[in-house]
Amino acid sequence: MAASLIDQSIATMPRGGPDASWLDRRFQTDALEYLDRDDVSEDVKQKVIGMLDRMGALTNQHEKHARAALELVADIPNPRILELGAGHGRLSAKILELHPTATVTVSDVNATSVANIAAGELGRHPRARADVVDATAIDAPDGSYDLVVFALAFHHLPPATAAQAIAEATRVATRFLVIDLKRRTPLATLLFPIVALPVQLALLPWSWIPPSLHDGFISALRAYSPSALRALGRAADAQMNVEIQPTSKRFGLPSVAVVFSRPQRDRSV
Repeated sequence: MAASLIDQSIATMPRGGPDASWLDRRFQTDALEYLDRDDVSEDVKQKVIGMLDRMGALTNQHEKHARAALELVADIPNPRILELGAGHGRLSAKILELHPTATVTVSDVNATSVANIAAGELGRHPRARADVVDATAIDAPDGSYDLVVFALAFHHLPPATAAQAIAEATRVATRFLVIDLKRRTPLATLLFPIVALPVQLALLPWSWIPPSLHDGFISALRAYSPSALRALGRAADAQMNVEIQPTSKRFGLPSVAVVFSRPQRDRSV
């Protein structure tokens, strides 16, 4: 679907979805996280990414997300996987650790993050490639990948852009797995800084905490509900298959996982 048509159909949808309550609609924002702002230093951005990496390791989220991705390609001997919005690249690294023949393209729109990944152990892995990739304009032919995965960053995209990313990911791959923050109730959103601060004080360097709380609170306000994710998928393609996956409720931030696929390309239909 053309981007202009996506814009017209979905751009004003609330983050809680077309059926969001009046109160839920008040608990969203157009404010940008530090990671999305051009006026914020790379040092601050990398502190936020460092926090995400550390919290993901402590809560075992990197491995859980990698296993969720690999379940979707379990029937493919040599799966080709593209990770969007990788940030620190730990998800792709864990996929390579768990699967002996998978190949990954680990990507982010932030060139500094990609350079950091390329300079590290993941960048030297023979089955990995690091690249700068815009989720709305993936430079790859149709069907280049078996799976595209986008973990804990999809909420950065406003609705029209998110629908365009779904269209692109399901063009270049059979399936598109999005794992993101679960949209909280208004009360839980208000309590987020109170709950998060003691945890961050115990686990993070002091200089990481202010930018992490800033981005964490905005992320909670920008998270999409399951009904919003369904609407985004159908804005990308009216026939899009949208499957909400079960997620673990133990440890880590509450999350939602959804698989998008076009009917003619989904192996399961």
